Amino acid sequence: MKKIGITLLTAVLGGAVAVGGYKLFENKQMDNMSFEERQKVYYANNPMEDMVSSTGNLDFTQAAAAVSPGVVHIKVTMASRGSQRGGGGSPFDMFEEFFGMPQQRRGQPRQPQQASGSGVIISPDGYIVTNNHVVDDADKIEVQLTDKRTFEAKVIGKDPNTDLALLKVNSTGLPIVKLGNSDNVQIGEWVLAVGYPLSLQSTVTAGIVSAKGRQIGILGEAQQPRGYGQRQEEPSANAAIESFIQTDAVINKGNSGGALVNAKGELIGINSAIASPTGVYAGYGFAIPVNLAKKILDDFKEFGGVKRGYVGINFRDVSDLSTEQKKEFGVTDILGLYVFDAVKGGGAEAAGIKKGDIITKIDGNTIYSSSDLQERVARLRPGDKVKISYKREGKENEVTITLKGEEAKAKTEEEGSSASATEIYNKLGASFIPATDARKKELGISSGVVVTQVHRGGVFEYFGVEKGLVITEINGKPVNNVDDVETALGNTKRNIVRVTGVPERGSRVEFNVPIEY
Repeated sequence: MKKIGITLLTAVLGGAVAVGGYKLFENKQMDNMSFEERQKVYYANNPMEDMVSSTGNLDFTQAAAAVSPGVVHIKVTMASRGSQRGGGGSPFDMFEEFFGMPQQRRGQPRQPQQASGSGVIISPDGYIVTNNHVVDDADKIEVQLTDKRTFEAKVIGKDPNTDLALLKVNSTGLPIVKLGNSDNVQIGEWVLAVGYPLSLQSTVTAGIVSAKGRQIGILGEAQQPRGYGQRQEEPSANAAIESFIQTDAVINKGNSGGALVNAKGELIGINSAIASPTGVYAGYGFAIPVNLAKKILDDFKEFGGVKRGYVGINFRDVSDLSTEQKKEFGVTDILGLYVFDAVKGGGAEAAGIKKGDIITKIDGNTIYSSSDLQERVARLRPGDKVKISYKREGKENEVTITLKGEEAKAKTEEEGSSASATEIYNKLGASFIPATDARKKELGISSGVVVTQVHRGGVFEYFGVEKGLVITEINGKPVNNVDDVETALGNTKRNIVRVTGVPERGSRVEFNVPIEY
């Protein structure tokens, strides 16, 4: 009997050591896993019940019950630093409007400001995804779960170009929202928006996907006005990437950073903005696709920032080319991206892409607009490969391109333009005179030259620059006379002139003018 007892005790201790060793091994393995791999381990041990998809019975109770505990209320406190957030009256509700920051009244002492939004738990050990604009400039971040537990959170990484941020709280065993596949989202599919709108507690609303791949011009710098800078570059380290999922599920102030899920309870997007002239819901909301978010969030955890790869082309949507441009370039296609040039030293140039090619597909997926290319590439890192299909002289071709990193892109830019400042000046095809002091005062500017003539056949004429435009800066340099203009043109990089100015009627504009050779 004594021998049996000793044997049983030995077995129990051996089992405990084995389980403990496995758990230690599992935890070490988890540290090196992506968030999607972590979730696969989690759901292997905690299987979800099968839920009815959006094509079946329209009962969202299971999805709402599964998702709501994993969507948190985020409260932020910011020391008053003046007005740093956007408030320019855009119809796209965001920043102050989107999470309801109180306006500072004149004459009152500046107090710390408070705001709130939503977030989604994506790992049981406390990683939370939200919007960059929810936590940007935050001095203190507090996260509250549906069960009223409260944690202080730290920022692991944030990116204004995708409006994503990753937070971390010190806890384990937290409820999570299952990561879905935004590539499988269909227009017309039922979706739920989960968050904390209008200072309410956890709220679920339903709607459908209205559109995909939306570019609404809400992130980054102001969009270029029509007629100026007709060519697009791939997003650089400081350029916005937009390819929103559009939905009519009701989203309001406070939903920012919350979950957009399908009827199976899978996360397909992070709610980011609403289109609203009033500041409250007026028909459409916009969410960041989760497949883009996965890569950005893994970058935050691994590198503390975003690692971006670049194809290396300057392009424009074929659908945006004018009739005259299509005739000049010999373009008969309806869809695709017209290549203005392949960046020197870039992956596209190495693969043989040339000016005049029309990019039609990326990894076998048809390109309907520039966002289709940009969002796909934004999921990848330098060194990754993509298959690009393109047309040249009516023939379809396919190449594999190795993406280059920001370092290679910057090195190419440092090489500058091969043309002299005088050559570029002549290519612009315009005449300038110094702006008068009275005109500068009227426009509220400290520098400027007035465009007095736009010559036929010049670059300015081609891109719709009009007489009367007051140019305040060229390539970031203030200009007050013709000599200043030529000096500033000497700082042109990659044959693209950056112009800042004020039209006769209108507000400040910024645009890029490519110089062809």
